[in-house]
Amino acid sequence: MQVIGSGFGRTGTLSLKSALETLGFGRCYHMMEVIRRPGHVKVWVAAANGQPVNWQQLFTGFEAAVDYPSSIYYREMMQAFPHAKVLHSVRDPQRWYDSTLATIYRVDKLSAWAIRWLPFIGPMFRMTNNVIWDGLFQGRFEDREFAVKFFDEYTAEVKRVVPADRLLVFDVKQGWEPLCDFLDVPIPDTPFPHRNDRASMQRILAALRALPWLVPAGILALLVWLIAA
Repeated sequence: MQVIGSGFGRTGTLSLKSALETLGFGRCYHMMEVIRRPGHVKVWVAAANGQPVNWQQLFTGFEAAVDYPSSIYYREMMQAFPHAKVLHSVRDPQRWYDSTLATIYRVDKLSAWAIRWLPFIGPMFRMTNNVIWDGLFQGRFEDREFAVKFFDEYTAEVKRVVPADRLLVFDVKQGWEPLCDFLDVPIPDTPFPHRNDRASMQRILAALRALPWLVPAGILALLVWLIAA
């Protein structure tokens, strides 16, 4: 593990995953990797319950990690991977809140019934609620003032915890230059990736609301997480 992402989901994390892989950092862990590895769900639930995690084993084959749920455990990962750098993705807090509320948070709420019916999707949604919405955000994400303040406080905490020479606070709008300088790699001759815009997420959410009789909500929710950032 060479790069530990500490930023929240909906701060361009899928774009960062693509960028880091383009820069040669192997496979980058992301929520979509949890979907591909059902066995990891119970590991993240254990972490949320304060149980020890074998981080080296969990991240076998990965050189970087961004997005929920790994970003919540950046401090533990820093201890497990003492030579890794920390990449904290940010964006305007108000825009981040609007985006999160309208996309990944709503997916969990619209698809809550899947917990009762689908053998994999159910544990997946229980995990995201336990680790993220009820864990990280203390069940208060719908309180806009609380969530936006928490976003800012979390960034301030990351700056306090991570040594300055090991940290980059990064907005994907900044593009390749600060990221490549931080990681000491050459700037690639390709545009910085831009993945998972809000409009595409909302089209899937519309399908989730409008077509429950044709496509199981859990499958649509899975598609949303596959492109979630």
